[in-house]
Amino acid sequence: MARHLRIHHIVTTDRPGPHCVGAICGINPDGTHWTLTHDQAVSQIEGRVSAFYIEKPGGKRFDVIVAMDPGAKKYLKTLPDRDNSNELLFLPNCLHIMHTWNSHVLRAGASG
Repeated sequence: MARHLRIHHIVTTDRPGPHCVGAICGINPDGTHWTLTHDQAVSQIEGRVSAFYIEKPGGKRFDVIVAMDPGAKKYLKTLPDRDNSNELLFLPNCLHIMHTWNSHVLRAGASG
């Protein structure tokens, strides 16, 4: 049976549209931070190891699935409700020190 994990934040990349999600982040029951890359999350969903969801104010829950674009590239998205929006893209960017440090190193390495 898959474990159910709530996604609290995303880590974005410079890729456009739904492919901008490079990683997903959440909080474990013990209060520690977890992060999975896009590829790790896709693998866990497809392998039924984990099931991910987001929760909006008021308790509205959206399950996260693996979708495929016309070019056969996989991406993460929420199951549509009344509209076709991907609620995952509205989550705040993760500010955990691991991501801010990696972003700083990547920017510094790219410019120098």
